[in-house]
Amino acid sequence: MPQANPARMNELPPAPLALHLDSAALRSNWQWLARKSGKARCGAAIKANGYGLGAREVLRQLRIAGCRDFFVATWAEAAEVLPDLGDASLSVLHGVQHEDMAFALGSPGRPVLNSPEQIMRWKDAGGGPCDVMIDTGMNRLGLDWQELSADLLNGLKIETLCSHLACADEEHSLNGIQRARFQQLASTIPAKRYSLANSAGILLGEDYAFDLTRPGLAIYGGIPRAEALADVAQVVRPRARILQRRRIRRGESVGYGATFVAERPCEAAVLNLGYADGYLRSFSGTGAALLDDLRLPLLGRVSMDLIVVDVTEAPSLREGDWLTLEFNLPTASAQSGLSQYELLTGLGRRYERVWI
Repeated sequence: MPQANPARMNELPPAPLALHLDSAALRSNWQWLARKSGKARCGAAIKANGYGLGAREVLRQLRIAGCRDFFVATWAEAAEVLPDLGDASLSVLHGVQHEDMAFALGSPGRPVLNSPEQIMRWKDAGGGPCDVMIDTGMNRLGLDWQELSADLLNGLKIETLCSHLACADEEHSLNGIQRARFQQLASTIPAKRYSLANSAGILLGEDYAFDLTRPGLAIYGGIPRAEALADVAQVVRPRARILQRRRIRRGESVGYGATFVAERPCEAAVLNLGYADGYLRSFSGTGAALLDDLRLPLLGRVSMDLIVVDVTEAPSLREGDWLTLEFNLPTASAQSGLSQYELLTGLGRRYERVWI
């Protein structure tokens, strides 16, 4: 039996999957959102590991673009990005639980307080500046706008008073209702600044911007509303290596369930990619790989680690070559039935993140 070589084992083998991440597109998307925010400052949601791209590098890229206000979901996410925060601000959207207090009190990050219990916890601990979330109609996190008590907020140093739009990606009467409710709250609750709009909310107009916007999806190439189609660029391009090229005879099937049966002989490439990597079974029969402008359709079902694509029209492709997956977010969403958010945040850890 061959003996292990410890020196060589320290050299990690190359990843067979890669995400090519366009840093210029990321920065350009944020700058466009900043312009659309009018006089308001434009922040950035970098939760869920920067929507799957890698939160620390996303933060560094957006700082270059001019962003100085960042939002994560948890204190564990905050701890990951703090070394790169510099003079920027960081808000933790899920507030502060008992087990978070020691870290939160010693951190430059601010909790976004969502409940009376969190507010009392922060006050009792002598916490400093904080943000506060008011629920104006989404019935998710936040203080109920109809049951606010002035006494509850007394003594808080509120940096940002926030709310969140439930239906900003569509024409819905709740958008205007939430804006009016938040406007009323902003006139009565003292805070350094006020924030309502996410990516889609920015595109509803400057009446929704207040002092600070909090885009997420559109920074990463997602299209929250049709108004963004011409200006938001694709950031994420998954790539996978060919493990094998093979011939499929007429009448033979491909993959689990034999859902694809060849009507004529074709050439197929097996790629190192599957639903364990966030390329889910819902792409079966609709997804494709790309070779420059040539579209190579998926054959059969997506499995855990493998997909098969038709490469009949690409005779030069061989084992070890790389293909780019069709992953324009609105197109991929229509193909798979998944939301653009799911597509981004589901990208697995087996990809090497390559910033270009």
